[in-house]
Amino acid sequence: MIYKFKSKAAGDVVMTGPGGDELLRSIGKAPAPKGIIEAADMPAAIAAIERAVAAEEAARARADQEAAAEGRKPGPRDISLRQRAWPMVEMMKRSQAEDADIVWGV
Repeated sequence: MIYKFKSKAAGDVVMTGPGGDELLRSIGKAPAPKGIIEAADMPAAIAAIERAVAAEEAARARADQEAAAEGRKPGPRDISLRQRAWPMVEMMKRSQAEDADIVWGV
């Protein structure tokens, strides 16, 4: 599935299914073909994404330290949650500023 997030305050944000699912779960929403993030919920959603990003980065740093301690090279780097979530966080900030909801699947 492809997610196309829309807001009157920003351009569309398109995400692949797994990335969109992860993002929605991180803000406490179940992945679904249709949905809404209300403007009033944006501060909590942004904070939740920032916590998820911090947790992912801390886990990556621990894995790198463990690899170095064992004399191994760190594993390959995937695109981070920070990189995948940045466009959505920017959309949320703009939407919050203009009191606009974010919708998808409609």
